[in-house]
Amino acid sequence: MKRFLAASRYLASVVIVLAIAACGGSNLNSPNPPKVIIDSDYNTLSDDGQLGVMAAQLQAQGSLKVLGITVVSGNQWLKQGVADALKSVERLGVEKQIGVYAGANYALSHDFATIQAEMAQFPGGDGYLGAWGTPEPKSDSDLVAPPDGFATHTKVQSKSAVDFIVDSVKQNPGEVTILAIGPLTNIALAARQHPEIVPLIKQIIYMGGAIDVPGNTTPTAEFNWWFDPQAAKEVLRLPIKQVVVPLDVTDTVKMDKALYDRIAHDPAKQTIITQLFKTLNGYGFDGKNGFETNPNYTTNIWDTLTLGYLIHPSFATQTVEEWVDVDTSFGANDGKSTGYTSSPPAGLQKMTIVKRFDNQNFFNFYVDLLTRPVPVPG
Repeated sequence: MKRFLAASRYLASVVIVLAIAACGGSNLNSPNPPKVIIDSDYNTLSDDGQLGVMAAQLQAQGSLKVLGITVVSGNQWLKQGVADALKSVERLGVEKQIGVYAGANYALSHDFATIQAEMAQFPGGDGYLGAWGTPEPKSDSDLVAPPDGFATHTKVQSKSAVDFIVDSVKQNPGEVTILAIGPLTNIALAARQHPEIVPLIKQIIYMGGAIDVPGNTTPTAEFNWWFDPQAAKEVLRLPIKQVVVPLDVTDTVKMDKALYDRIAHDPAKQTIITQLFKTLNGYGFDGKNGFETNPNYTTNIWDTLTLGYLIHPSFATQTVEEWVDVDTSFGANDGKSTGYTSSPPAGLQKMTIVKRFDNQNFFNFYVDLLTRPVPVPG
C-alpha cells in the first residue's frame, strides 16, 4: 500500500508539472536551465524561505540551477538569516548542491538612530522595521532556532556573499540571474568593488518598490528598498536588464484560506514543509489572527512571484516599461520608488515593471512546489 501511495503521489506530481509547463515559458528539463543566485534576507518559511523550497524543487526537476543563497540583513539580522538558510538547505537535503554565503549585516545608509528619528517625525504605514525591530544577535546563543532545530552539519561557506556573487558572474558570463528578494546591499557592494561584473550579469529580478501604490513600512516606501535605499538607488542605475515585481502586483496576489488549506491541510501531501508552513503562517503576524483562527484572513504573497516570473514569464499578464528611481533623502519619502514614463533623471535604466499576475496559474505552481516530497530528490 505504501508503494502504491508513493507511486500515486509521484504520478499526480508529474501531471501537475506537465499542466504547469503547458502555461508557457517553462524551463522544464531544459538542457540549459537558468542559473540563479538567490539574494535574500532569509527566513525559515515566510516568503524568502518559501522561495528557497520552490527553487530547490525546480532544480531537482532540471528547470533551474541554483548557484547559491547569499544572505543579507533585512527581515532579520544577518546571523539569524544565515542560520535559517543553513537549516533550510539541510532540511531539503540539498546542502551539498546549494551553498549559503553570509553578506552585509548593515545597510549602506540607514542606521537605527536615523530610522528612529524618521519614524518619529513621519509616522505611518505598518511601521515594520524588520531586523531593526529586534535586538541584534551577537553570538549563536542569541539566535532563535527554527521549529525543527538548527542545522546539525551544514556550515556557512567561507567565501563572502559579495565575493561569491562576483566569482559566480565571472565564471558564468551572461548567464546569471539574481533574484533580489531582500535589501540590495550585497549587490551594491559587489558592483562597487568589482564594476567589471556589471555587463556580465544576465538580469536582476526584484521583489521591491511601490511604484503607483502606497508603501508598506511607510506610507510611501516598500520594505526591501526602504531598508537600504542607497543600495537600491545604486543598483537600479546599473546598465543591466532589470525586472521589478513591486507592491503594485503583490498587493493583488493574495493567499486566502482556500489556498492556505491546499498547502497546510491536504492529507495526501503532509511533509515537514507543509507542517512548518502551517506553524509559521497559520496564525498571522501577531500569532493570533491568521488562517487557523479567522476564515476571512488573507495575506499577500511577495518574493515567490520573482521565481514564478523567471520560470513562467507568461504569468505576468500586465507589464510596463519605465525608468525607476529611489529617494534617499531623510524625510517622509525616504525609500520611496518612482517610475518615470518619460524625461527620467540622468543615469536611470529603463526596466520592466510587473503590474498584474495570472493568479490562478501562479497559485497552482506555488502549491505544487511547496507540497512535493521532502527531502528533495538529488
